[in-house]
Order: sequence, then structure tokens, then C-alpha cells
Amino acid sequence: MANFNKSKGGKRKPFREKKEFQEELLSIDRVTRVTAGWRQLRFRASIVIGDGKGKVGFGTGKSGEVVTAIQKAISCAKKNLEKVEICEGGTVSHEIKVKFKSAVVMLHPASEGTWIIAGGAVRKVLSVAGYKNVLAKRYGSTNLINNSRAAIKALTSMKK
Repeated sequence: MANFNKSKGGKRKPFREKKEFQEELLSIDRVTRVTAGWRQLRFRASIVIGDGKGKVGFGTGKSGEVVTAIQKAISCAKKNLEKVEICEGGTVSHEIKVKFKSAVVMLHPASEGTWIIAGGAVRKVLSVAGYKNVLAKRYGSTNLINNSRAAIKALTSMKK
């Protein structure tokens, strides 16, 4: 049975449960597979999740419907959670450059008040992980999946 609270006008609204992870949707793509006779249309969702305190995960899910693809991506991301180190000031401890397939990501520590200066998938990975002040640059690939995996690889390989 759902919990309800009363609002103005006597209408009842259900309580919203607080989520344990922040979710950032990277992309929803329409993918097709050609079989004998026709094309099968499916949707692929790519999601980054994090708790804002040093845990981050990436997942993808495929399904015939967008909602179920997102649910599958979230469950995949929860299985692939990684622990990362956040230094004082919400930045990285040192400059690091990491390559994953054709994507190269460079992370550089920044001073207080700089915020996250990065683009696309790298920005979303850093924000859900809990970083506040980081400079980032991506080289090579524009693929969101490879860039997010390269960013997570850079964060996990960081030495304190």
C-alpha cells in the first residue's frame, strides 16, 4: 500500500522515495538488428550513477521499450560500482591521462570555485561521483560510452 500525504484541496499525493544514487542519462539510442525478413527495433540506454561521495558506476541496457531499457541500465550500473578518491576541495589529487580503446581522457586538479570544466560524458561522470573542482579534456573518440568508461578508469587508477 502506498504512503500518501495531504496537500491543498484535499488531494492526496504519494510520497516520493529518496533514491540512493544520482542518475544521469547519457543517451538513448535506437538500434536495429536485421534478421531474416525484417529489422528488429530496440532501444539502448546508457546511464551513469553515483552517490556523490565517491562511488560511481556505468551501465547500458537494451530493450524494446525505453523505460525497461533505462531500468536495465540502472541495474547494470549498480553491479559495476567503483570506489573513487575525492581530495579536499572536491578535486583530483594529481593530473592523470588515461586511454580506453580510442578515447583518451585527461583530468587536472583545479582550485576552489573553478567547478567542473569538462564536456559531455566526462562532466556527468565527475558530477555524480562527487567532484566539485576539476579540469578535464577528452581526446580522440566522441563515443559517449568509451569516454565515460575512460573517465571512470582514470578516477579509479588515481593514487592519493
